[in-house]
Amino acid sequence: MALLAMSCNSKSKIKNDHLVFKYNEHKNIGSLDPAFSKDIADIWATHQLFNGLVQMDDQLQVKPCIAKKWTITDSAKTYTFLLRDDVFFHKHKNFGKDSTRNTTASDFEYSFNRLKDKKIASPGSWVLNKVEDFSAINDSTFQIKLKQPFPAFLGLLTMKYCSVVPKEIVEHYGNDFRSHPIGTGPFKFKRWEENLKLVFRRNNHYFETDTQGQQLPYLEAIAITFLPDKQSEFLQFAQGNIDFVSGLDGSYKDEILTAEGQLRNNYAENVNMIRGPYLNTEYLGFFMETNLETIKSLKLRKAINVGFDRNKMMTYLRNGIGIPANGGFIPKGLPGYDAAIGFSYQPELAKQLVAEFKEETGIENPEITLTTTSNYLSFCEFIQRELQKTGLIVNVDVIPPSSLKDAKASGQLDFFRASWIADYPDAENYLSLYYSKNFAPNGPNYTHFKNVEFDNMYEAAYIETNSKIRAKLYTKMDSLIMDSAPIVPLFYDEVVRFTRKNVTGLGINATNLLELKSVKKQ
Repeated sequence: MALLAMSCNSKSKIKNDHLVFKYNEHKNIGSLDPAFSKDIADIWATHQLFNGLVQMDDQLQVKPCIAKKWTITDSAKTYTFLLRDDVFFHKHKNFGKDSTRNTTASDFEYSFNRLKDKKIASPGSWVLNKVEDFSAINDSTFQIKLKQPFPAFLGLLTMKYCSVVPKEIVEHYGNDFRSHPIGTGPFKFKRWEENLKLVFRRNNHYFETDTQGQQLPYLEAIAITFLPDKQSEFLQFAQGNIDFVSGLDGSYKDEILTAEGQLRNNYAENVNMIRGPYLNTEYLGFFMETNLETIKSLKLRKAINVGFDRNKMMTYLRNGIGIPANGGFIPKGLPGYDAAIGFSYQPELAKQLVAEFKEETGIENPEITLTTTSNYLSFCEFIQRELQKTGLIVNVDVIPPSSLKDAKASGQLDFFRASWIADYPDAENYLSLYYSKNFAPNGPNYTHFKNVEFDNMYEAAYIETNSKIRAKLYTKMDSLIMDSAPIVPLFYDEVVRFTRKNVTGLGINATNLLELKSVKKQ
């Protein structure tokens, strides 16, 4: 009888395997409370459990979610949201006899107040910095008033920080809400053995449907493991034990991809690869307030920009994954991006610019020190070798990520490697790094770039509600940055995802959000 039971259980598991989506999270998960969804691992998990007023589709368009529609009035400073009446929280005994209740505007008022509460200390409180006031007008109407117009505001509201949470459950658990989450999302929390496994189950009362009217999600469950390294994760994927791997790690990139970025034959039969632009610009930055002649020289900064082959770099070091940054700082995939405003590989021009610098300054052997972390050492060494041919000596200094972050913010590094991943999908988020009022450490302007014309256009873009005109302003600002060359754009990243062939409906988007409500397993 025992053997028979074991056999039946085994068959049941195999039979239902197509209803469970399995992936590994090597970075671990810190919290399932959306107010603390700062890292991509936490965002992926909380996105399955919680909803906000609005959501982003794969084309980066803001769409209705719990808010079925909205109006923008008062010179683009007042947002009034009309809520659905069929959105219910996941079941919990603290809701009373029905074990659930529907979501109202008061829940959003509570959730936003919690987000800005200094005692909670949410890393997402900055999302409401431009908000003057918010309130529940009635059960189905929620209103937000801004201090000034901000065209990217709807994009901000799609962040997981702005998810709705139920007051009675949050206050019941206190800090333990991180591991007892109750939301409205397509999946509900089931079990979390920290560092081992996390399980979500299907929310049978979820409010969204597909285009044919079928209720979402299709999957029965999500199972997340926590193997700590990418190599082990890839091995599990290769063996068919998990359904999905994100990103391209050095431990397996040559195993699965050719140098041109194509799937190798032994994987092509069972694996699909999806790739597309990712809102992440990898770059080198110069500290513009330095006293070093090599950094102060526009000629040398331009020589570095044209002195190495970005295409070759991407082929050799990233198997073709990523877009060589021949444009500006705004990455491909965002309105405002222009491939023609940056620098291309011109080795003879680089040599000429270095020679002119030597002649003008009398510095016969110009040197510059580039500070990086071990993860990007190969890129920096590639650039070092290429620039040596121009007559410029580049010394590479490797320090821990935390040290680089602190030194970069405090202006202690003259030349450093950095990246910027979009907080929200609007080019304003990238251009904020060059606004003079954002000088680090009080803001993200790590280069201390300052240009009056740029600042004026940046401020004009805030009150421009026409998206096409705003995109043109963004391109002009990006062009001004590249004219002064306070940075060396390296590449615009790409999202790359590998799935088993039996997985369908897993899309891709430039924010690298993991959307599982429409996924099926055959």
